[in-house]
Amino acid sequence: MDNAKDNVFRNSFERIFTAIISILTGLILIYLAIQGPLFLHHIKYKTADIINNQLIGQDIVNISVISLILIIGGITLFYRKKAAPYLLITTPLYLIYYVLSYTLGCEWSSINYTGNSEQYTFYFLFVLVSSLIILLYCLSIFPKNVESNFKKKGLAVYSFLFSLFLAIFASMWTKEVWQVMATGTTRGYDIAPAGFWVIRIFDLGFSMPLGFISVYLLWARPNTTYPVQFMFYGFFLTMIIAVNTMGLIMFMNNDPTFMLRDMIVFFIIALIVITGFVYIMKNYKVKE
Repeated sequence: MDNAKDNVFRNSFERIFTAIISILTGLILIYLAIQGPLFLHHIKYKTADIINNQLIGQDIVNISVISLILIIGGITLFYRKKAAPYLLITTPLYLIYYVLSYTLGCEWSSINYTGNSEQYTFYFLFVLVSSLIILLYCLSIFPKNVESNFKKKGLAVYSFLFSLFLAIFASMWTKEVWQVMATGTTRGYDIAPAGFWVIRIFDLGFSMPLGFISVYLLWARPNTTYPVQFMFYGFFLTMIIAVNTMGLIMFMNNDPTFMLRDMIVFFIIALIVITGFVYIMKNYKVKE
């Protein structure tokens, strides 16, 4: 039995190393959240103060959701439990997004803001590097012996609705990019242009293409795309939780950049993502 488990989880060094960095990453997320605007205010990000509402929302999710997934995932991986890859594969893309938005997304070239978040650079770098290691390791150990039972009719409906959702999401960001190109600004752009571009470029150039690729793979290679589907939905589920938490904090603090329309849209997106995730998982069976 132990030999069979080792075959699944690769060699012991890789398993233990990934488990340790997963736990450490979870602890670092807790530390950074405590040091930031959520609690101690020791970290001052070089951006407009009003952006703290969004940072607080994401830090709440980091403490209450992402760090727990990483720590529990690391512990279960250490003990070679089957749940480990399912937990950990949900985190890497979120962590990459988080690090880019908290580092490159700051207004470093602006003389209007001051901050000291560069003092925490190596914490963010650790999270970024660990996310890549976790991603590659989880993809290597994710169950391969799976079969799909998608019905073409149901899959066609799912593909259309999910592609429509991605297109609507993309149109929201594309419209704002066009507004900046045409007028030089858009809602909230003037206070945080670097953050604006990091988020739009990442979503339009990575998140949404990944979604379309995941739909294509369900048609082209349904029996081999299982880890990609789980990775994609893990990213969207964690991100939509963070986005809605940000919106709630913005609403509670009377943030002038808050728009109820956007909150409603993102709540609907959350329902679509959850529904899609349930549909995909119901149509996969892992063979023992």
